[in-house]
Amino acid sequence: MTESPVKITKAVIPAAGLGTRFLPATKATPKEMLPVVDKPAIQYVVEEAVAAGLDDVLMITGRNKRPLEDHFDRNYELESALAKKGDESRLAKVQESSDLATMHYVRQGDPRGLGHAVLCAAPHVGREPFAVLLGDDLIDPRDPLLARMVEVQEQRGGSVIALMEVAPEQIHLYGCAAVQATEDGDVVKVTDLVEKPDTADAPSNFAIIGRYVLDPHIFDILRTTEPGRGGEIQLTDALQQLAATHESAADAAGETGGPVHGVVFTGRRYDTGDRGDYLRAIVRLACEREDLGPDFKAWLRRYVTEEM
Repeated sequence: MTESPVKITKAVIPAAGLGTRFLPATKATPKEMLPVVDKPAIQYVVEEAVAAGLDDVLMITGRNKRPLEDHFDRNYELESALAKKGDESRLAKVQESSDLATMHYVRQGDPRGLGHAVLCAAPHVGREPFAVLLGDDLIDPRDPLLARMVEVQEQRGGSVIALMEVAPEQIHLYGCAAVQATEDGDVVKVTDLVEKPDTADAPSNFAIIGRYVLDPHIFDILRTTEPGRGGEIQLTDALQQLAATHESAADAAGETGGPVHGVVFTGRRYDTGDRGDYLRAIVRLACEREDLGPDFKAWLRRYVTEEM
């Protein structure tokens, strides 16, 4: 095993997508700002990064994404109004988002894919390992996936991706990994990666989900990665090259970017980029809230009984 010489503190959150699956709601509102109960989806993602010890957050944005910056900034007028009312509870909620982390923003001028979005982070990240969190994937805070991935990267070096087993008929929706077992039950070595393969061509049913901890050598590869599936620069293609380069390299000291490992996730994940799963996420999280859950679950039982 290799030891990572640098403690990971930086997280990158690509948030430049158009959110077309949620039109017309996203015509003027960034999809990342759609509420999941009473917090925008993007805040859950930033909270996850901070909980894993990553308090330097770079958000990759695009046109019409200014509300993201506003949400994580101070709102003095609102704070003053709440303070005058003595509404300490709501005041704390408003201030929470602006106190979460040190936030930075850069625009992805052209929508050229996830790989290009990650490459936009290179000047900020430098030559340090860093995490990438996709805003459509919400990971339940009781299942600390990102913290485990950081731990694996610090122990083994290289890059670490999050994997989840899916039904074979769904694998064409995801990047897919060929893997080898390791001595850790939840950790596998990645030997090959394919972006959204046909079911018959998939090397496994291990799908890549939206969490990565990456070695900075990924930037060198992304700079020369040609557009792949969908005409976009695919992060999966760059990771595949990183894994292949390490496999064929004579040294394993990290000079080529190190190996690629996967952490197999079996916890609770919500895909808020899908309309159905977005609604299911709201129901699940609302049911688990102490302030909302009891009444909401009682209403839900009555509603389901009446409908059936």
